[in-house]
Amino acid sequence: MKEIVISIRRAPYQSLAAFLILFFTLFLSSIMFISMSFLYGLLGYVETRPQVIVYFQTNTSENSIIKLRDRLMNSGKVLSIKYISKDDAYKIYKDLNKDNPLLLEMVTSDILPASLEIFAKKPVFLQELADFLKKQPGVDEVNFQKDILDRLLTLTNILRKTTITFFIFLFFLSILVLFTTILFKIALKKDEIELLRLLGASNYYIKKPFILEATLFGLSASIGSFLIILIFLLYLKPFLDSYLSGITNLTLSIFITQITVWPLNIAFLLLSFFLSLFFGVSIAVLSSLLATQKYLKI
Repeated sequence: MKEIVISIRRAPYQSLAAFLILFFTLFLSSIMFISMSFLYGLLGYVETRPQVIVYFQTNTSENSIIKLRDRLMNSGKVLSIKYISKDDAYKIYKDLNKDNPLLLEMVTSDILPASLEIFAKKPVFLQELADFLKKQPGVDEVNFQKDILDRLLTLTNILRKTTITFFIFLFFLSILVLFTTILFKIALKKDEIELLRLLGASNYYIKKPFILEATLFGLSASIGSFLIILIFLLYLKPFLDSYLSGITNLTLSIFITQITVWPLNIAFLLLSFFLSLFFGVSIAVLSSLLATQKYLKI
């Protein structure tokens, strides 16, 4: 540790530049990861809602609705269908308006329509299902969330491509700055390194102080950037609670596991932190190895 402190004091501005480039790289990368996690979680949530809701005329028989439901299930394009009878619709209406007796007196189950809540297997089937339902006898209205889902998919794809491009740019910029900084530090220790080589020191022994210093930068930058993001998230939590009210949770699929993104929880925050830590230390160590290897080959 003493050697690392001495090395930082010898080139404080170069050390500060190395730390700052790592800090901003990890800060922006973490923000992108958390933002994309929320977007994918929101996309998954929208896909689990009833994607097509068809309301029937009040004189449509239940038998006709059941036949249409079975026909849709046999199409191979529907994941599941929930039938809402007139009585079910009336119960939902009463629950929604339980604080307004006047509205309850004006409505009976006879005037509320039965409906089907349809979940498509793929978003591409939504338009086809909606067009089919509009042509069926007894159908009064068809509502579907294709526009919302398409906009969310478009936004997610744009952000994913932008994130990947920006991430690659930050990665190579970080490598370049750290590589140059470490080469400068090596140049300051040129005489010491030459003496160590004459004394038979191994390449690993010479590389070790630079690797440790780079690791320290990666650790400190990861911890610092994550703490600021955590404070920022806690500050925004009241706004997010209001904006996402009614949404119980948002989840993100990673390989075979499901991570809850919202509400904020320890598991997701730890995942974000360890990804940032791994990325920061990896960049720092890789830059250090490249710089020291280049010098030792000269």
